[in-house]
Amino acid sequence: MKNILKRAFLLQSLVVCFLMVCDSQVYAHVGGHSHHNSRDVLSVWTLKSGALIYGDFSSGTNDYLILEQVNGKRIKLPIRALNLEGQTKVRSEINKISQLNNFESTETAGNSFRIQPFLCMLFSLLSVFILLFYFCNNYFNSSCGMSYYKFLRVVVLLFLSIGLFSFSINTNLDIEKIAKTSTKFLETVFKPYSATVATSWDAKYFYVSSSGIPQHNMMEGITSWQQQVPIPQNYTGANSWAIPLQPVYADVPLSTKNNFMKGAIAIAVNGVPIFNALNNRGEDAYLVGELDKWGGHCGRADDYHYHVAPLHLKTTSGLMPIAFALDGFPVYGDKEPDGSAMESLDECHGHFYKNEVYHYHGTFKYPYVVGAFKGVVNSDPRTTAPENQILPQAFATPLRPAEKGLRGAKITSFESPILNAYKLTYQVGSDFGYVEYKKITDSEYQFIFTDHMGNKKTTIYQQKNKKK
Repeated sequence: MKNILKRAFLLQSLVVCFLMVCDSQVYAHVGGHSHHNSRDVLSVWTLKSGALIYGDFSSGTNDYLILEQVNGKRIKLPIRALNLEGQTKVRSEINKISQLNNFESTETAGNSFRIQPFLCMLFSLLSVFILLFYFCNNYFNSSCGMSYYKFLRVVVLLFLSIGLFSFSINTNLDIEKIAKTSTKFLETVFKPYSATVATSWDAKYFYVSSSGIPQHNMMEGITSWQQQVPIPQNYTGANSWAIPLQPVYADVPLSTKNNFMKGAIAIAVNGVPIFNALNNRGEDAYLVGELDKWGGHCGRADDYHYHVAPLHLKTTSGLMPIAFALDGFPVYGDKEPDGSAMESLDECHGHFYKNEVYHYHGTFKYPYVVGAFKGVVNSDPRTTAPENQILPQAFATPLRPAEKGLRGAKITSFESPILNAYKLTYQVGSDFGYVEYKKITDSEYQFIFTDHMGNKKTTIYQQKNKKK
């Protein structure tokens, strides 16, 4: 029996060494830090679709590369998804690492299921079994117990077993589980705006219903005006805004610089949607004068929305989120949730905080709200980048045909003298023009246009049941 145990111990030790050496060869470059000065290591990667992916090269195989994020987490990306330049550079880097480590890249490197951890776990369990059997055999069959030499072998085998077991459960590429967002927390965040916002939820989404019209004033200060005006929208029922209750970290964060220039990317806590900082021409809407003093304007359906972070909501919301991105993560103002100064932001325009859950921040500089989606979002298959849009989301209903921009016009005031009636005043040179409109029925509005040259026109528009 002793000879059998000795042979088993020797075989077990050889297998342990083999597995540890093999795995250290395959993953010799995990982390990517030893090559940060290499010209072949990129921090920004371009996909064939034009979308940008951020992360440092960590390791790779014939088919995949592993990118390390700022927080140390890693994502797996098919090499074929990169543009030609990216594919060439990443294969060059893989070949370089292969030569340094004297091995060829294989299919198993970088996969979420690896044969080495599986075998390590198997042999660690076998080690424990042999250890127990060996201990019992020596202790109960020896009048003086175990010798020092035997005890030393037991200790070595024990440490090998513990080390192997710990190594086998180390899975850096597993999807990280995120705690489900508390509906009680969400209710608290939206409660200060309950006069114009209603909320509900089911097992998957937290729903926000509103008219899209904020309690603050609008339109003043716009210098590049498309002649659209704010009309209340029916963001209710099946057309409510939907915030995922269970966010999921994206393997590939989708950049808002090359995506989602149509539709909303977030919903503010006052029920007003937040669109991409870039307009559909790829321009920064704020810098080209399209936005009012509150960071918003009206779209082609006369739907009011923001294009930058509504930081003015801090006055009411305090240290609570001012918005939620449509991937489910909150957007805070320029302070952390505990009131401390905002920490540095990553390429997505956010970071992990003390609760180890991700959140975004609103700032006064591009990208203002979301630079790339940290969480998974579903893109409408009927749309293509860069004018793709996220689903689900609420849609505006057009009242009248979209107007053209009025050169030289600046909006000087916007007011609602009576309920459901509005007056917008604009200036061209030294002359003033007016757009006065009021609600007649649930689907009809009367417009009176008085342009800056004194021409006047009255029109009644019938709202159609057509999504934007």
